[in-house]
Amino acid sequence: MTYIFIGIGGIVGSLLRYLMFSISVSLWGEGFPIGTLLTNLIGALLLGVFTVKFSQKGRMNPQIKIAISTGAIGSFTTLSTLSSDAVLLLNSGSYFFAFLYVFFSLIGGLAAIYLGFKMVELRDREEAK
Repeated sequence: MTYIFIGIGGIVGSLLRYLMFSISVSLWGEGFPIGTLLTNLIGALLLGVFTVKFSQKGRMNPQIKIAISTGAIGSFTTLSTLSSDAVLLLNSGSYFFAFLYVFFSLIGGLAAIYLGFKMVELRDREEAK
């Protein structure tokens, strides 16, 4: 049964990733992989929020938890696309943009996870008052 939940989450995450790609290409073109960057940063933020929520006992059904984290967020974000986009930028001679892309993906991802943690902590503190 767990596989079904992961699969459903995976379908949702993959479709959302494709939607982000399509929107970014229509808005900014294909020169810089902004869609992948935004997708990975949003996914990191969501994973940060859900990681804190998952750690709070009794807050979420385990099958829903795995559907969201492994299924939806796991298929929404993608290290392989980030790596491929970086190599394409390098191969086209865009060394500076390749560096910026990898730098902001890594640092931005860490910052987004941290922000997700802090958002939940702040919200929980406000609710406890």
